Amino acid sequence: MFGKRTTFGGNTPGANTQAPRQAPAPVVQAASRELSRSSEPKRSEEVIDVRSPESAQRDKEYFQTKSAIFNALIDSIDLSQLATMEMETAREEIRDIVAEIIALKSIIMSISEQEDLLEDICNDVLGYGPLEPLLARDDIADIMVNGSQKCYIEVGGKVKLTNVRFRDDAHLMNVCQRIVSQVGRRVDESSPICDARLPDGSRVNVIAPPLAIDGAALTIRKFKKDKLTLPQLVKYNSISPEGAEVLRILGRVRANVLISGGTGSGKTTLLNCLTAFIEKDERVITCEDSAELQLQQPHVVRLETRPPNLEGEGEITMRDLVKNCLRMRPERIIVGEVRGPEAFDLLQAMNTGHDGSMGTLHANSPREALSRLESMITMGGYSLPSRTIKEMIVSSIDVVVQAARLRDGSRRITHISEVLGMEGDVIVTQDIFLYDIMGEDSSGNLIGRHRSTGITKPQFTERARYFNEEANLVEALEKSNVEQREILGA
Repeated sequence: MFGKRTTFGGNTPGANTQAPRQAPAPVVQAASRELSRSSEPKRSEEVIDVRSPESAQRDKEYFQTKSAIFNALIDSIDLSQLATMEMETAREEIRDIVAEIIALKSIIMSISEQEDLLEDICNDVLGYGPLEPLLARDDIADIMVNGSQKCYIEVGGKVKLTNVRFRDDAHLMNVCQRIVSQVGRRVDESSPICDARLPDGSRVNVIAPPLAIDGAALTIRKFKKDKLTLPQLVKYNSISPEGAEVLRILGRVRANVLISGGTGSGKTTLLNCLTAFIEKDERVITCEDSAELQLQQPHVVRLETRPPNLEGEGEITMRDLVKNCLRMRPERIIVGEVRGPEAFDLLQAMNTGHDGSMGTLHANSPREALSRLESMITMGGYSLPSRTIKEMIVSSIDVVVQAARLRDGSRRITHISEVLGMEGDVIVTQDIFLYDIMGEDSSGNLIGRHRSTGITKPQFTERARYFNEEANLVEALEKSNVEQREILGA
């Protein structure tokens, strides 16, 4: 999440060179329709903006060679048998046949060119084609494909154009269908919008023609292979050590937490960090549109929504999941993202013995998050007075944690605010930690610091006492207050 990194983080690490994920049998079977048409030439992992005429000519020659080898490969291999093999066995089988084809056709290629060609062919048959080199890199946060000829990535908080291309719109749609079919979903003209996920939990969204005018738009929010923790957030200056200790205590003492932030601010990563402090003997149920949370506890039940079928029936909404999980004897309910009337059911759950429940929503400040929560309940068709809804929010939510993606690409926790109560018809909140932007350095990176607001006994202190965490809470707040006074005195 926060810092210049994939989700939270500082400097980007080196590229991850792990082998591509194993594709399911339908992927290999569907490849028979695609392989004869091939894909664009070898995609470099280096980010570029334009191609020279010489490079374009080399690409054309490479494409022609690859197409000829592909056609011969299809004639000599049984794709149905390939689908039953292990990933590495299948790759070796393809490599052996391609090497024989190159020798028989007397194609002159250097060893490096032949290795590039072999890797490309294996990616197209067994993986996600041109996207494989990008998916293998752990420093990329987002992959954004705008039609078959443009692909952007986010690295270090900045969006850059790559030279990755698909052969045509049909090739791109084929890759999209491979991805969504793995989770039992589909994308076509009759169902042009689809949310899915990769095997590692990375979030995928596809919007296809006719809704996407210039060809299918594929967006992948990649998840890091090494999950970030609160100590790492401190290391990347996403939160101060004292603020991280308060977050740890909130997760430990079963406070009801709402994580708020804009798109790409790292809400899901922060939620993963907080759930790390859930006791291992607690029964946790997660409800998500596409399963992204990766809890480490042994007693976790993961639920996922389902879109309607071709006849428009069979849809399972987030609200259906939240209502059903109340019958599953949960101790904590984690909602990946609150977007609609399920907000009402989540608040009711928080009020009926499911302390420590958490969720995320899109908002730009803690106060706006509470206002949006009220709006979601109202949109659900509940004819409740505004004051009644606000009282429900106050009695349910203990703390709002605000995450933000700053203009230099870094991600920070900007607010830790607790909900105190009502004054008239207004919800009263109190900031415990804030992040102040103080300027920027010569490289354009923002300079700031986390500071305590001087609160020494927040409202959840009594809850911390019950879990024997009061001393740690008071120590963290007092230490932060001392540092704040020293800074102001200097």
